[in-house]
Amino acid sequence: MRNLTAISARMILFSTVLLFSTVLRIAAAIVLIGVAVHPVRAQQPGPQPAPPRADPPAWEFLFTPDFWIPWTSTSVDPKNPALRSRSSTVDPGKLISHLSWVPFMGQAEVRNGPYGLFLDYIHAPVKAGINTPGIIFGAATGGLVIDAGTAIVMYRPFSEPDQYMDVGVGARAWGFAGDISLNEGLLPAVSVTRGASWADALAAARYHRDLGNGFGATLYGDVGAGGAAVDWQVLATVDYSFRPQIDLHAGFRSMNFNYTGQLARFNVHMYGPILSGTLHF
Repeated sequence: MRNLTAISARMILFSTVLLFSTVLRIAAAIVLIGVAVHPVRAQQPGPQPAPPRADPPAWEFLFTPDFWIPWTSTSVDPKNPALRSRSSTVDPGKLISHLSWVPFMGQAEVRNGPYGLFLDYIHAPVKAGINTPGIIFGAATGGLVIDAGTAIVMYRPFSEPDQYMDVGVGARAWGFAGDISLNEGLLPAVSVTRGASWADALAAARYHRDLGNGFGATLYGDVGAGGAAVDWQVLATVDYSFRPQIDLHAGFRSMNFNYTGQLARFNVHMYGPILSGTLHF
């Protein structure tokens, strides 16, 4: 009797272990089947979530004050054949000594994606004394104010992490206002003011290349005509990224035009070293 009871207990224990093991196997099989079926269901056709929208291009504002000290070479060819042609070159030292007020030279640029608007402005007021015999009139002074403004609409067709290129079209407006003041001598004082202004259509291009270690190089050029027979500019700089929002530039700039007025033809070349810094906003 005792043997039969022991055998029954063992059979019950064996059946319980076998049942528990079977339940565990079934549960494991269900989990594995669920893991295997889930990715298949995810790949089944059906409504898919819309891809995230790309952020619109950010606006960027750049301001670049310049310090340009050019030589100015001018030739004047009068239309009157009885008058001789004249030419002269003014060095930076003489130009600075004849400034009558603080000049301004600077650039600004607004960018959004591949599009940009480039602006450049120069204002230079100069004045100098004029020798006179001192009999009919006393001392005399002559002044000249130069204004040149450029606006170019830019497009960037080529851009890589280490280089880019911009092309654009625009215009440059020139303005010259001159005056001569003769002090009183035998005759009363006299002041004469003359001026000229015109605008030229331009085509422009700019290329920049990173050189590594924060350095880069930029070459800009534009050429056009309109009021002038020809109007062109070249600017080449070596660039350095001083701070994430500040770039420094040093290079050479040349601005030139050939203009025919009512009384003479003028051929002007302004060229010299340039220093500037760009602030990014």
